[in-house]
Amino acid sequence: MISHQQLAAATRIGMLTRERDTASACAQALRELAHALPLDAATLLAIDPITGTHVQLAGIDYPAGTSESLAAEFTSTPWYANVVRQSLPQSITEDVEDMTSGGQRFRNGWFYAERVRPAGFRDALTGALRHQGRLVGLVNLSAAGPGTYDTEARRLLASMLPALGALADPTSHSGDIHDLPAAAGANLVTADGAIDLPGRGPARVLTDPAFRRLVAEFTASGGLRLRALWPVGRDWHRVVLRRCTSGSPIARQSVLVTETPTELPYGLSPRELEVLTRAARGQTNQAIAQALFLSPRTVHSHVEHLLRKTGSASRAEATALALRDGLLRPTTEDLEHFVERLPAA
Repeated sequence: MISHQQLAAATRIGMLTRERDTASACAQALRELAHALPLDAATLLAIDPITGTHVQLAGIDYPAGTSESLAAEFTSTPWYANVVRQSLPQSITEDVEDMTSGGQRFRNGWFYAERVRPAGFRDALTGALRHQGRLVGLVNLSAAGPGTYDTEARRLLASMLPALGALADPTSHSGDIHDLPAAAGANLVTADGAIDLPGRGPARVLTDPAFRRLVAEFTASGGLRLRALWPVGRDWHRVVLRRCTSGSPIARQSVLVTETPTELPYGLSPRELEVLTRAARGQTNQAIAQALFLSPRTVHSHVEHLLRKTGSASRAEATALALRDGLLRPTTEDLEHFVERLPAA
């Protein structure tokens, strides 16, 4: 019979999925678990979508290094497959035989003998975390006393797994992408690669090596946002790079890249967009001509054309328009001029 205290703890864990500060929410979720179920130690782990390794999001008496090392070992055992297959979290008390290991019970295996028992634990409860149909992590509760986690405890933890899965999923708090058009693509980009986002197609601009270098430079710049126009083949996209400041540790090491198909605004040509970008940097016509291998006269003509197309009365007005609306085709050399940062304190 679930108590009022346990029900309240489960409800509070569900509400934590709305928090943008996932690190604090994960820590609080484990504290709520301690109100609902007996435990002497606990760990909440996310699966890095690119490397496949487990990363600790929060722990009670489990240092991150220890937790991640144990997870790496545990996932190599046949008992991990048992945890992933079963609908209820697995406990040592209600040990289920795993026929893939010759029917050997967990408490008779090497992992229990060499890792769990020496740590002082006689019972443990482990659940696989899923979100939107994907395996995203693990939660483990450990207890010093035997017989701690029975069927009722397993069912109670099972009721909390969806909320814990939402907290563990690095794509859950990757920024506000829900208002983007259906045709918009998006990815989280880390140093190791791009993470697909559920319900979104990939950002095609990431197939361009020059754009990937731009993302890397943006990441290193420490900036918060960069807006640009970028071509993929004959198609143009409005692109936004945004540093993730919330979410799991994996998400906070990422840059959210979103793209929306578009035509070049104001009927600008690709060359006029390049000229406008360099004018927005503050370059003179002579400097633009040298950089683009054009004559000053040709650059002057491009400036005249883009002023007329944008309805700008002056070069300064066109520059302000470009910065305001992200009418830019930046290179890595341009970032210091166009990256948006927090205002100086």
